[in-house]
Amino acid sequence: MFSGQTWDGRPFILRPLAEGETRPDDSSEWDQWSGEFISAHSEMHRAVIECAGELVGSMSWHEEMYGPTVGSLCWNIGIGLVAVWRGKGIGAAAQRALAEHLFATTPHNRVEASTDVENVAEQRALERAGFTREGILRGAQHRADDIHHDLVVYSVLRSELELL
Repeated sequence: MFSGQTWDGRPFILRPLAEGETRPDDSSEWDQWSGEFISAHSEMHRAVIECAGELVGSMSWHEEMYGPTVGSLCWNIGIGLVAVWRGKGIGAAAQRALAEHLFATTPHNRVEASTDVENVAEQRALERAGFTREGILRGAQHRADDIHHDLVVYSVLRSELELL
């Protein structure tokens, strides 16, 4: 699909998830992803991240709409990394590369991402990728623990990424 480079120069590629291939990232006990869910949400795009010949994580993205016009569409992205690859800069670089790719291939003006309020590492990764912290989405994410969790939302606009 496309490639990029971590901040310390390691190349990576983001490519489609192959038929029958499982997500390489560590599943959380909070996840409830299933084949049925993904099939029912075909508008969700999924890809794997390869670095140094290894599958190190996966990314997803889908459209959100904030108004009655096509110009109100934006992208929402997510990432999951294998534990041993966290903290090495691949998450920030991959999220930046995906945002750049989405801006280059679609007319959307905004790419957003959210993460748990306690996931400080992902918050730092989004900031390194050029995203701006916007606020808290209270009780926005229901998980398998049957609790609604607060999320922090981040975004980057087309004009901001062009300046970085």
